Amino acid sequence: MKVIYVNHTAAVSGAEHSLLSLLATPPGGVRPRVAAPEGPLTTAVRELGVPSSAIAGTDGSLRLHPLHTPRALGELSLAAWQVRRVARREGVDLVHANSIRAGIVLGLARLQPAATVVHVRDCLPPGALARATMRLIASTATTVIANSRYTADSVRALAPGAAVEVVHNPVDLARWDPARIDRGQARARLGAAGERALLLGVVAQLSPWKGQDTAIQALRIVCEQGVDAHLLLIGSAKFTSGATRLDNRAYVERLHRLVARAGLQERVSWLGERGDVPELVRALDALLLPSWEEPFGRALIEAMALGVPVVATSVGGPAEIVSDGSEGYLVPPRDPAAWARAIVRIDELGEQGRHELGRAGRLRVEREFAGQHHAEAVGGVYERALTERRGANL
Repeated sequence: MKVIYVNHTAAVSGAEHSLLSLLATPPGGVRPRVAAPEGPLTTAVRELGVPSSAIAGTDGSLRLHPLHTPRALGELSLAAWQVRRVARREGVDLVHANSIRAGIVLGLARLQPAATVVHVRDCLPPGALARATMRLIASTATTVIANSRYTADSVRALAPGAAVEVVHNPVDLARWDPARIDRGQARARLGAAGERALLLGVVAQLSPWKGQDTAIQALRIVCEQGVDAHLLLIGSAKFTSGATRLDNRAYVERLHRLVARAGLQERVSWLGERGDVPELVRALDALLLPSWEEPFGRALIEAMALGVPVVATSVGGPAEIVSDGSEGYLVPPRDPAAWARAIVRIDELGEQGRHELGRAGRLRVEREFAGQHHAEAVGGVYERALTERRGANL
């Protein structure tokens, strides 16, 4: 089965990590090719031995703007023409869009007779443009894959009747294996931060909806209560063009002011993009995911795979990943006091209590989120999509 995977950006973030995991362990019988802008993603794809074809990319936001919207439509239209050309040249059986924007590309490309699958990993804000976008995808895609039941419900709310299947994201259990990382050494490499009694971390792009401001405010509260805590902020503002929906540059500046006003300069480490994220997460006493809402929560399954307790937003996919009190805690977003209480609970558990939460997390990801499970589930979607397409073409 020849499959082209379409991605709208060259940057590597959560969706691209999931794609790379799938390419490393593809469904049986799949011969993959990636169509994406040249950059870090295509470099990583070629390192896996997967061929790629260059297409136009876009940072365009799904909101109307007199300058950015026409430009984004032009970029998407060009990408659609390029994908259609590659699909015809390669004689593909199925095309898999890795994002909503890539799904728009497929909708514009009209790739019949190939089956098309669109992977939806985000929940669009309500509005006319969001409804139009999702209805275009639902009406042109053979199947929509949602990364959680929460995301699937969002798709159906915007496009009733959409053919949606839920496939949770995978985690690389070998890379995120606690047995291969010495936790003491990982903490020692962090210097003074690793000597704190409680080491916390957020692994996410720096963007308002990811809630790093809530983590900083909660840190201030617990420190005022006498907890010797430190916060690692791992990630950067990946999407900073004027076309993006949120002003991520301004948000980063606000975070720095928030830290300074709280006097937390010695208790917050800005680590940016790192290649040693598993080692950093292994050093933590708890991973925080304080997003406003989270369609899935890849950082959660990675931390759980490493045996690290998690504290996650209660809105979105995390409730499908974490059982409150079993692998960690679920907390309402944008409520620093509630987050501070959860952090204090983590502190009061002590080393043994945190170890028990972490052990439960590792067992759960082994059972539910292994790469092979994901590949088998996606392969099943492909088979059903091909059957559907063949029936429609008769």
